[in-house]
Amino acid sequence: MTFLRLVTTASLLLQAAFCSPLPAETSNADKKLKQSYDFIVVGGGTAGNTVAARLSQQLPDSSVLVIEAGPYAPNEDRINIPGFKGSTLGTKYDWNFTSIPQEALNNRVITQSRGKVLGGTSAINLLIWDRATEPEYDGWEEVGNPGWGWDTMIKAMNKAENFTNPGPPIYTENTGYGVAGPINAVVNRYIPEHQELWRPALENLGVEWNSEWLGGDMVGAAYHSSTIDPSNWTRSYSAVEYPPRAGSNLQVMTDTQVAKINLKKKDPKVVATGVTLLNGDIITANNEVILSGGTIQSPQLLELSGIGSTDTLKAASVKQLVDLPGVGENLQDHPRIQASYQLKDNYSSFDRLKYDQEYAAEQLALWRAGESGAYDYAASAYSYNNWSSILGSEEASLVNTAKQVAAEMNNVVDDKKVEWLSDPKISQAEFILSDGYTGSKGYPAQGTPLYGEGFTTIIAGLMHQLARGSVHIKSSDATVHPTYDPNFASNEYDLRALVETAKYIRRIAQSAPFSQVWVSEYEPGLDVVQTDAEWEAYVRNNTNTFYHPVGTCAMLPREDGGVVDSSLMVYGTTNLRVVDASVIPVLLAAHPQTGIYGIAERAAEIISTSWKAVAR
Repeated sequence: MTFLRLVTTASLLLQAAFCSPLPAETSNADKKLKQSYDFIVVGGGTAGNTVAARLSQQLPDSSVLVIEAGPYAPNEDRINIPGFKGSTLGTKYDWNFTSIPQEALNNRVITQSRGKVLGGTSAINLLIWDRATEPEYDGWEEVGNPGWGWDTMIKAMNKAENFTNPGPPIYTENTGYGVAGPINAVVNRYIPEHQELWRPALENLGVEWNSEWLGGDMVGAAYHSSTIDPSNWTRSYSAVEYPPRAGSNLQVMTDTQVAKINLKKKDPKVVATGVTLLNGDIITANNEVILSGGTIQSPQLLELSGIGSTDTLKAASVKQLVDLPGVGENLQDHPRIQASYQLKDNYSSFDRLKYDQEYAAEQLALWRAGESGAYDYAASAYSYNNWSSILGSEEASLVNTAKQVAAEMNNVVDDKKVEWLSDPKISQAEFILSDGYTGSKGYPAQGTPLYGEGFTTIIAGLMHQLARGSVHIKSSDATVHPTYDPNFASNEYDLRALVETAKYIRRIAQSAPFSQVWVSEYEPGLDVVQTDAEWEAYVRNNTNTFYHPVGTCAMLPREDGGVVDSSLMVYGTTNLRVVDASVIPVLLAAHPQTGIYGIAERAAEIISTSWKAVAR
C-alpha cells in the first residue's frame, strides 16, 4: 500500500469566458475545433492552463488551444474537498507511472502519480503551498539562465498567488506575497489539537519558529498554507482558476491525447508545425507549440517527435530530427521517509474518518454547510531544517561525503547542490506532521487490537539528493508509458542523508511536549529499529517519492545537458517551448507547485513579449 492511498469518448471543447466559471458540461456543438491555432499548449495541467490563460489575456488577437488527455472534473468531491486529499491517487485521474526496480531500495518499484485531469497534478496533489529560499532561485540563474533569479521569480509567483494572511503568530509579515492572483492559499482553519505541540517540540530542539515563510527564507518550523479557496473551502487549482479568467480566444480540449509534435526541417533548425492526435487528426500551430506535459511526459513527447539522444531514439525506432542528449535526463525528486505514532486516546485523529462512518458523515455535513471540521484539513505543521540543526558537529562529515560524490558526478547541478549544503539559510530536509496514519506498513486491519486507534505521522523529505534519474521512451507508441528511473538512494551521500533524516523524525517525536501525545511508535517501532544498520535497512525498505519530479527538460546550457534555453525554447527548434516542472534545472527545498505557477507566469510574459515585438 503506497503513500496516501490509505486516505482513502468524445472530446469536450470548453470555451473559456472572462471571469465566469467554466461550464460543468458542454458539447462539441458549443464551439467547433478549428484546424489551426496560433498557440497550441499540450497538457492542461498546472503550468499549461496558466500559460494558456495568460497568453489569451496578453495576446487577445491570437487563438490559443489547450489539449488535455484527461477529463474536466469540476464537481468531483475527491478533488474539491481538502479532506479527501490523496483519494484520487491510483484512480482514473492519475497516470500511475511506475519505475523500474530500484536497486538501492531492494529492487522495489516506485509509483509516480501525475494528474490525468484538467488541472493536472494541481488537481490531485496534497495542496501544499510554500516556496524555497532566495539563494536557491538565484541558483537557477547562476547555472546559466539569465532572468530566472529570485527577483524575477518572486514577482511571477506573486502574480499567481492570492494569500490570505492569518496574522500573528502564524504569519507576521504584511508584504512579499501575492493578494490578487488566481490561486488561493490559506492556512488551515482546522488544526488538530496535538499539532499545537509541534512548535514547542521543535523549539526545544533548537529550531526557530518561522512566521514569514513566503518571503524567501524557509528555514524553521511553521504552519504553512494550502491551496484552498476560503470562500467555500474547496481546492484552488489551475483548471478552475485560470481558464475562467481568459478571453474567448482560448479553447480547452479534454479527453484527447497528443501522439507527437509535428516537426519540419528548416536548416539549421526544425519548426513545430502542429500536433498529431492519437486518432491521427492534425492540428496546425501558426506561431508556437508549447509543451506542458510535465516531467514524465514532456520528454516522452519530445523523443516521440524525434528530439533526443541518438541511442534512445534508435532503440525506439524513431527518426531523429534534433540530437539533444539531455532530453529525459536530470530527473530529480525529493525521496521521502516517515514514521508513525499511536496517539493517546484523548487526541482525535484523521484516521477516525476511515473506520467511523457516522463520524465521517457528520464531518462531511459540516463541510457542506460551510462549517469547520475534519474535512477542512489538508496539512499544517512543517519544519524545514538545515544540516546544522539536524546533525550538529556531524554536519561536516556528511558534507564531505557529498563533495566526494559530486566530484565523481562532475556536473553543474550537483555542484550547485553541494554549494548549498553548508548554507544555514538553505534547508536540506523537510518534516511534516501529518494527521492520521501514512506509511508502508498499513493501517491496522479490522479485527486486530489497534484497529480503531488514532495515529499521527511525521513525514520527511530529502531536499537536495545528488542522484539524478531519467525518463525515456521504450516504444514509438505514445500510449506506452516511458521508462521511469528516479535512481533513489543510489550514492553514499543520499543514503546517509536519508538515514540521518529518519533518525531525526524520532528525535522530534521524543521531544517534549510532543512526546506526551503518543503511546507507541507504530512504524518502524522503537524496539525494531535502533542501530545504524537497522536504520539503513528501514530506509531501503521504505523510502518512496514525495511526488516532486522535475528537471527532465532542463533549462541549462546545451553543453551542460540542457534541453531548453532561458526563453524555454527547445534547442535546435525555432518555435517549440517547454513550460512545466521539467524545465527546473535544480530542485529546490520546497513543494514545487508554487514555482511551477511562477514558471508559467514568467513564460507567458516571455512569449507574449516576443510576439508583440514581431507584430510591431
